[in-house]
Amino acid sequence: MSIGSSLSLRLESLLDAARHAARNSYSPYSHFRVGAALELADGAVVTGANVENASYGLTLCAERSALVRAVAEFGPGIRIKAIAIANLNDAPSPPCGACRQMLGEFTDPDAVAVFVADQGLHSMRFAELLPLSFALKSQ
Repeated sequence: MSIGSSLSLRLESLLDAARHAARNSYSPYSHFRVGAALELADGAVVTGANVENASYGLTLCAERSALVRAVAEFGPGIRIKAIAIANLNDAPSPPCGACRQMLGEFTDPDAVAVFVADQGLHSMRFAELLPLSFALKSQ
């Protein structure tokens, strides 16, 4: 995705916030330290870090950590306009499927997501990251 210079600066700032959050990761088992930063529609930035557990299934990814914090701080009406994910391991770190689905309920389809990929940083529209999200339709 080609991004303009003002968006590029905004995403770099968001990536810095994600890197800073990754320093607070609790990852004694995998040592995979991940941070996420969400830019909300009102300009607020909320961060989160992954929190592991000896029972791996209970581990919380950085993206969901940031999302839960955003809802707790700003309420369920939040809208996410940009997402940045960084890790301190220099490994590819796109959001997992569970994170994509959870973020999808609060993220505008045209929101930009940026993360470390095999060939450096990668950015894309959220709709491309999660093209067929599950949505519960009431009847």
